[in-house]
Amino acid sequence: MRARHAARDVRRDREFEAFVAGAGGRLLHAATLLTAEAPDDNPRARSLLTQALAHTYAGWDRLRGEDPYDLARQYLATRFAHTAWHRYGVGLGRARPHPTGALAPLTPQERLILVLRLYEGVAEEQVAALLGLPAERVRTVCDRATATVLHPPRARTAAVVGAEAAAS
Repeated sequence: MRARHAARDVRRDREFEAFVAGAGGRLLHAATLLTAEAPDDNPRARSLLTQALAHTYAGWDRLRGEDPYDLARQYLATRFAHTAWHRYGVGLGRARPHPTGALAPLTPQERLILVLRLYEGVAEEQVAALLGLPAERVRTVCDRATATVLHPPRARTAAVVGAEAAAS
């Protein structure tokens, strides 16, 4: 009996290692986009990925034909949303860190929806179900986030601020 359990554990470990070798890079990139950290300095993204992979490994035997990538991505998204809620929660007045990544101008919700929709290619309805939002809200947030990334708001120059002050 022990030999059979040991063989199953070895097989599970090899399958999981193959999964991580194949999907780990893409999941890390998604986590880096979510946290808006620089690709070469991303401790929060690495922590998020570690949690998602640990969760996936814990449920590996219960997958029963499900895609482990979907499970890891779903956990990555929900863990990020949970962390963002507690870190930046509504009305808590907590200071946001100043991320340096390409999606830094976006809010955590905008980053999450944009990464799931455009980088991961998850359907709008699936993102809405995952986040507990109406599909129309997901569409609106995705459109707004895309516009912000493509056309970032311009910083107001000192000359413009001075001219506005003189006019008033």
